[in-house]
Amino acid sequence: MRKPALSAAALVVVLSAVTACGSGDAGTSSQAESTTGPTAAAPTRSASRQLTADEAFQALSGQVASAELSGVVTEDNDPNHLLGRPHQYTSKVTFTDSRIDVDDVVDAEPGSVGLGGAIEVFATAADSRARADYIQSVTKGLPALAEYDFVSGTVLIRVSHYLTPTQAADYKAAAATLG
Repeated sequence: MRKPALSAAALVVVLSAVTACGSGDAGTSSQAESTTGPTAAAPTRSASRQLTADEAFQALSGQVASAELSGVVTEDNDPNHLLGRPHQYTSKVTFTDSRIDVDDVVDAEPGSVGLGGAIEVFATAADSRARADYIQSVTKGLPALAEYDFVSGTVLIRVSHYLTPTQAADYKAAAATLG
C-alpha cells in the first residue's frame, strides 16, 4: 500500500501540533461519538469506584478479539504529561489490533494509536467529552492523523484510522457496554 508522501519537516510540524493528542495517530476519520447504556456484559463496579482503563480494556477485549493490550501509561512514561492532571485522564492503556498491517502505519512507535488504539478514563463524563472534542478539533483536516473516538461516560476509546469503519464499529459496540 502506498503511503502519502510528507517531507520530514512537514511531518515534524504536524506531529508537533498533535503531541497533546497522544502518542501516535490522531485525527478525524469519524466524528467523536457518545455511546450510552450498560448491557449484561458491562463490568461490575460499585457506585463509589470508577472504572479504570485496564478494566475497560478487559471488557473491550472480551468483545474485540483482535485487540491486545500493549502498554499501561504511568506518570513516568506518559508522553503527553496529562495523567492525573486537572481535567485530564486518570488512567490510560494502549492496545494493538491484529487487523492492522504494521507496515502501513506511519507512526508505528509503541503506544501509537495507529497500531490499534488507546483507552483514557477521566474523572467526569464532561472531561472525557472535552478530550474527544479537543482531539477532533486539533486534527481536523489531517487525514494522515485520523482516528475514531468513542465516548462512553468517563471512558474515551481512541481507535486507529487504519481500521475500516466496519472494523471500528466493533469498538463502538464495545464502548456501549461500558456505560
